[in-house]
Amino acid sequence: MTKVSTLEARKNLAEIINSAQYGKDRIVLTRHGKAVATVISMEDLELLELLEDRLDLMDAKAILEDDDSEFVDWDTVKETI
Repeated sequence: MTKVSTLEARKNLAEIINSAQYGKDRIVLTRHGKAVATVISMEDLELLELLEDRLDLMDAKAILEDDDSEFVDWDTVKETI
């Protein structure tokens, strides 16, 4: 993973984007030595989103399988809003 200051990133934005897109490099942007953001390829972003969706699905399945959970119908929920 490459680290680049935000000042350097402003000067070399096209090169950084190309490095992420074509070189599959992950670039960490830093400000005052601290990591503040990352530039990644769309492929990496899509993989991260798939992973997040899978984790959300696993959480939802665990809740549905929980015997202690109570079913609350939609009309009851609307009344509490």
